[in-house]
Amino acid sequence: MTDLEKVRAELSRYEHLLMEFDAEEDSRGGVELIIRLRQPVEGAHVYRAPLHPRDIAHPQFPWTFQRILYGCLHDYLCELFVRDPQQLSTGDAR
Repeated sequence: MTDLEKVRAELSRYEHLLMEFDAEEDSRGGVELIIRLRQPVEGAHVYRAPLHPRDIAHPQFPWTFQRILYGCLHDYLCELFVRDPQQLSTGDAR
């Protein structure tokens, strides 16, 4: 089983109401995790995260993958903020 097949097999165990998951080969022959919204929203990008071959080959890959997937979901949702208190020039006096 290739790394891509292994990742896709693991992804088949997950289903989310808002997100779709996939995996693709990257330009260097590695595997990239793809997360996108089920219903596209203007301005929302597709999240891509490289998966290290060492993680895919690890005997505990299912657990490692879950940690990676959940971390990526967290990062992706945070990236979708259009404004937050850390922005210096919001112009919002609230």
